[in-house]
Amino acid sequence: MNELGMIVNLRKPEAVNMARRLLQWGQDNNCTFLLPHQEASALTTSGLDDEQWLKTVKLALVIGGDGTFLRAARYIMGTDIILHGVNLGHLGFLASSRPDEVEHDLTNILNDNFTILERRVLRCVLSRDESPQHKLYALNDVVLTTNAIARLLQIEIRFNDEFFCVLPADGAIISTPTGSTAYALSAGGPIIPPHMDAMLLAPLCAHTLYSRPLMASENDCITLIPRGVSRDLMLTQDGQLAYEVFPNDRIDINLAGNKKIRTVNLPGRNFLDIVREKLGWGS
Repeated sequence: MNELGMIVNLRKPEAVNMARRLLQWGQDNNCTFLLPHQEASALTTSGLDDEQWLKTVKLALVIGGDGTFLRAARYIMGTDIILHGVNLGHLGFLASSRPDEVEHDLTNILNDNFTILERRVLRCVLSRDESPQHKLYALNDVVLTTNAIARLLQIEIRFNDEFFCVLPADGAIISTPTGSTAYALSAGGPIIPPHMDAMLLAPLCAHTLYSRPLMASENDCITLIPRGVSRDLMLTQDGQLAYEVFPNDRIDINLAGNKKIRTVNLPGRNFLDIVREKLGWGS
């Protein structure tokens, strides 16, 4: 493998600088980086249109942080492209390469010295009056919240269309194992290894004493139905895209059967290594 894709957070000067550094490294090490038009234009080099890039690239380097990685995951969704992230943020679980180790990691990748981790993706359908309005996919999570300040939601929760409870809370998070170290972690959810086939329901500031995070299997469907009259409702996808929700809308969430995000696992840097480093376990 001597051709790699590259996706860059162009709003981060350090990411642009690193991209330029790696383009030069590629010229010196017989490695060609293929860039989408937007990145290519910013870096004053040649690029490919989206369709050609998605058909040509087998493995892509994502330079930025976890937010950039999530954007890249949506971009390549439905393809077999493998992603590897360079973390220029603060707390990154998806982008695992450090800036000072990128060239070493790239050498391992070019020599096929890595394994592939397949991460499950949520499939979410937002319906209104039994008519689907939006179908979306999320690598981390989908979150139902209210835009109103200090407004309590009453969320009916169903498992496989069987009534479970009405949850009084500020909102609810449904996450993948990958997303268990994102928003769900701050809501008191457990850390779930990304290779597991599971979903997590994590209430946001529940107004009960009995509410606890709850895991579901790969075959389950979790349904959220906001009750009441509040129209200040919002469904967010990976914390980046938002959709308007009305009372009594139905949000059905399960693990997608035909879409996964494939990521690089480098030698000596597995999920537990990253958790120990990022959270300071054992320090």
